[in-house]
Amino acid sequence: MSDIIYPRSPRETMDGWTHLPRYIDKIRLHLAGKLHPDYQPNLGTGFDGKWLKAAGVTHEQMVEVVKHSVTDGEVCDWVRRHVKKSAADKAAHRDAMLNFPKADDQAMQDRLKLRKEQGGLAHRDDIKSFVDFIDADEKRI
Repeated sequence: MSDIIYPRSPRETMDGWTHLPRYIDKIRLHLAGKLHPDYQPNLGTGFDGKWLKAAGVTHEQMVEVVKHSVTDGEVCDWVRRHVKKSAADKAAHRDAMLNFPKADDQAMQDRLKLRKEQGGLAHRDDIKSFVDFIDADEKRI
């Protein structure tokens, strides 16, 4: 049995933000000393960093918010008060996340192919994005 506690899917949303629930899970696991080492190098970077940039907040701010909250609702309330982005901004972020890498980004397409090979998923032609890869790697699809 795996000792990894998987965060929620990057497809999950909160207040219209794709990936935010996963990021919150990763912070909570980190604060509890239970974030698996495979996830630690990308905490606050990668897709987390893409969300932070789109939202206009820092990783340190989010760690403090999560640290001082008990529920996701409290985090969501904070996001609603402090992150003033339009539905169009949130949709653009969602589309960028769900369609990464773009078909014409050969370097990232090659990286996705490598990650699939390393994860034993090279045979999965349905994995077309890193979000697909994450869900497959974490046994959701």
